[in-house]
Amino acid sequence: MDIFGISTLVIVLSLLHHVHGDVTSTKGCDIFQGKWVYDASYPLYNSAKCSFIEKEFDCLKNGRPDKYYLKYRWQPTGCSLTRFNGQDFLQRFRGKSIMFVGDSLSLNQWQSLTCMLHTANPQTPYKLFRIGGLSTFTFPAYNVKVMFSRNAFLVDIIATKAGRVLKLDSIESGKMWKGIDFLIFNTWHWWLHSGRKQPWDLIQEGNRLYKDMDRLVAYKKGLNTWARWIDTNLDPKKTRVFFQVEVIGGSQLQNIVRDKCDQWLGISIQQVHIQQSL
Repeated sequence: MDIFGISTLVIVLSLLHHVHGDVTSTKGCDIFQGKWVYDASYPLYNSAKCSFIEKEFDCLKNGRPDKYYLKYRWQPTGCSLTRFNGQDFLQRFRGKSIMFVGDSLSLNQWQSLTCMLHTANPQTPYKLFRIGGLSTFTFPAYNVKVMFSRNAFLVDIIATKAGRVLKLDSIESGKMWKGIDFLIFNTWHWWLHSGRKQPWDLIQEGNRLYKDMDRLVAYKKGLNTWARWIDTNLDPKKTRVFFQVEVIGGSQLQNIVRDKCDQWLGISIQQVHIQQSL
């Protein structure tokens, strides 16, 4: 389990918190305030024995010499957390669907969660299939689905005669988000790519086309479109939405998230939980 596996645990704790109330030993404890502490009993799974991890994301198989980073767990300041229990997880989430939507960060976390669940339930039959950019891992006996949708921008990229167009005010792909019980989103670093790594040729907002624009401005516009879609199309009583970001201390992105999130997204922090994946 790598750093993405560790951040997955924080997400899992959030999910459990909203399914069956407080998962801590002290009611009302803020599980997001705390620190990473060394725990010799970790990791929760052996990445070398989990076939769901793609080879390019397996740090140890790709030559990382140290394993110390695998031995950390999250410790809230005001309470203690019970150790992750994959069997209990399936019982709690019976009949539920969880979808990670985003780039390779979401892919890493989806792979890590599937490894955690399979390791804890090695004899439980599962199904794994992929259709286009959607991967689905299912435990039929529990009717639990853990899904990953590859969508680096959340808004649409369409092919036209003029080239690939990043549409800042369009989310046709959101159709697959409807009916999901838990949605975990992320989008960031692909907005900064240029040159051959840039997956679009033009940016469109309304009827106007741009060859480029300030990337933070484009990011803001895309997130506003996403937030409006969430408010318009999802019932917060039926679907729990998480938006996670990677926060680097002192960075401009950190200030954006902490100071501008409520202004830009136009929705409450209670509805969209900002996860700090450190």
